[in-house]
Amino acid sequence: MARGTAGRRKPSPAVYRRRRLVAGIALLAVIALVVIGAVVLSNKPGAKSAEAKSSESSSSVMSSPSETPSATALPSASPMPSATATSTSTPSGTAAAASCAATATPVVASTDAPSYPAGKNPVFTLTVTNTGTTPCQLNVGTSQMEFLVFSGQNRVFSSKDCQDGAADLVKVLQPGVAEKANFTWQRNSTVPGCATAGPAPAVGPTANYTLSVKLGSVTSAGQAFTLAG
Repeated sequence: MARGTAGRRKPSPAVYRRRRLVAGIALLAVIALVVIGAVVLSNKPGAKSAEAKSSESSSSVMSSPSETPSATALPSASPMPSATATSTSTPSGTAAAASCAATATPVVASTDAPSYPAGKNPVFTLTVTNTGTTPCQLNVGTSQMEFLVFSGQNRVFSSKDCQDGAADLVKVLQPGVAEKANFTWQRNSTVPGCATAGPAPAVGPTANYTLSVKLGSVTSAGQAFTLAG
């Protein structure tokens, strides 16, 4: 027996290496199994659902609408009515005046010179004065004005024939106060409706003309002038 025991051989170094290699492989397999198990557990529907619920809850809290309603556009303010051509000028503290009587507001025609040389255009003036004793309202706009030029009995020119953009202008005239309007005549002749006009007015030492002005229904007396050149 002792002889048999003494005769056993020790494993060779190659055997030891194989054993260590096997042990190492087994250890790696165990670690791999542990990792796979953890991954499988993390991918279970229950875990994913819980994670999703947690994420949705967090997202819901972050994106929940504010308690304060968003500002809405305010309706634009109604536009103020555009100013009309009529403008009433009433002194402060004075009640609205009555309309002026035609007899209390005579109009006067005048020119800036009695005679005009060549190249000089006449400037006409219409003057209206409240000759009454109380303030009164009068429309002194271009819609009511007319400047007329006559040669004898022939009408040569009217500012209304080709007028564009006539407007009303109502003012309160104080007693004794005058309103004036000027008009420069271009030495042209006109016809009603602004149709083709006739020849230009004659000029010369005896080229005498008469200016007449109108404001509403009131017509002035004539004012003579000459187109000398």
